[in-house]
Amino acid sequence: MRGRNGERWRAPYASDPAASRGRLIGEPPSPTRSDFQRDRDRVVHSAAFRRLKHKTQVFVHHEGDHYRTRLTHTLEVSQIARALARALGLDEDLAEALALAHDLGHTPFGHTGEDALHACMAAHGGFDHNAQALRLVTRLERRYAAFDGLNLTWETLEGLVKHNGPLLRADGTPMPRFAESGVPAAILEYNALQDLALDTHPGLEAQVASLADDIAYDAHDLDDGLRASLFDLGDLREVPFLAGLLDEIAALHPGLDRSRVVHELTRRVITRFVEDVIAETGRRLEVLRPGDVAAIRGAGTAVAAFSEPIAAADRAIKTFLFARMYRHPGVMAVRDRAARILCDLFDAFMADPARMPEEWQAGLRGPDDPRTPRRVADFIAGMTDNYAVSQHRRMFPVTPDLHWVMWPDGRV
Repeated sequence: MRGRNGERWRAPYASDPAASRGRLIGEPPSPTRSDFQRDRDRVVHSAAFRRLKHKTQVFVHHEGDHYRTRLTHTLEVSQIARALARALGLDEDLAEALALAHDLGHTPFGHTGEDALHACMAAHGGFDHNAQALRLVTRLERRYAAFDGLNLTWETLEGLVKHNGPLLRADGTPMPRFAESGVPAAILEYNALQDLALDTHPGLEAQVASLADDIAYDAHDLDDGLRASLFDLGDLREVPFLAGLLDEIAALHPGLDRSRVVHELTRRVITRFVEDVIAETGRRLEVLRPGDVAAIRGAGTAVAAFSEPIAAADRAIKTFLFARMYRHPGVMAVRDRAARILCDLFDAFMADPARMPEEWQAGLRGPDDPRTPRRVADFIAGMTDNYAVSQHRRMFPVTPDLHWVMWPDGRV
């Protein structure tokens, strides 16, 4: 549905680009694009976005052309986020920008790389991929003449940082998930420049982008796990929600070949979850009756959400995948080797920062410079899987092999 000036219908509680809180560095408006469209386009044209093509989701890049990478995962999240935003009358461009940017801060080798780099940085403030995404879009991307980073709008930065909910309580103390480690320093440092209201929930566009991430993860990790033979269709019956979908497929399409069953299953997971988010969020909106986006931020709880039955299904799928996929012996063997590659690189660059490319070592006074650990972490986090392996081969006599084979008896 389109309103005046060709714009899509926008609910009163949606984020409105015409009412944006603006950019840290002021820019003249575009005559052809809204501010949120410009944010989306800047993310797509960034170097960090291109690198997602060669960053691991679960399987390392060379295990097969059909497994997800960070880029294909990001595109799937974007599609789901747009669908949710359109159904709920939100700003699709902002939802899309957030979906496209949400994984920019990930290291090579997926969550393995993040865990390894966090351990390496334990004495230097740790490593967090959300904080790293903020660093990328506010300072590490160097493309524009007038500023470092992408100079995104307040609403996009807010959603990037808070898509999983508030980081601080109203009294300024960290939320429970940051109780031990504290809110990452990069977020607090930027927040001192431009207050992102870390004690509130973000707008609905960020909330639906976060749910889109969960939905995409569940569906495509089931697909990739089945494709890799880490588990079979019969194993999925451990999850009642999936058993019901398999029964539905069998009743509608008896004798269907396995590959089509897998596709029918994953598309049903996405459809049921998306329809549930629309229905449950609609129910919550009816209760809250927000007149503007400020009412969404001030609601005190997430407004976009799964219903309890689908939230339970989501938890059950993730529990299954954790045991059968993320902790599978073959995947774990590769995780250990990939972690060793990143830790070796970190130690080598810390000992001699001059081994990094010139632009990364510029201005550093050597290993004892307090800026060195974060500069090394920034450099490694930006690597693709390929580049990390090639750097290791250049610097070390032996580089761990990241291929893996699962034999019929279960040996790796």
